[in-house]
Amino acid sequence: MKKISILLVALAFVSCKNTDKSDADIAKEAIIDSLKIEFAKQRVIDSMNNVRIMQQTEQKEVVIVNQTAATPAKKKWSGAAKGAVIGAGVGAVTGAVVSKKKGEGAIIGGLAGAGVGAGTGAIIDGKKKKE
Repeated sequence: MKKISILLVALAFVSCKNTDKSDADIAKEAIIDSLKIEFAKQRVIDSMNNVRIMQQTEQKEVVIVNQTAATPAKKKWSGAAKGAVIGAGVGAVTGAVVSKKKGEGAIIGGLAGAGVGAGTGAIIDGKKKKE
């Protein structure tokens, strides 16, 4: 009976042994895990940079055989021109809807709208030049 009780006490001590990792081991594993994550991120960034470099080198190898004259840059519409076109459209529609004689109302409304729109656009252009 003595042997069994000694065996049970020894077994209790062995089974109660602290198998948890120490704080230093946990810290080391956390550092290793974070480094693995950073390395994975860096691999993704490096592969994206490699793709970008490959695209740039492919673009540099383009050879133009037949050159034509460069097309001039398109001129932007002035505010007065935009205003005249928009005003003419709105005026024509409004004139046709309001007037009993649809054609005549559309013409008069279009002319009036174009005038008002051109004036408004010119005022806006003048303000933009001052700024």
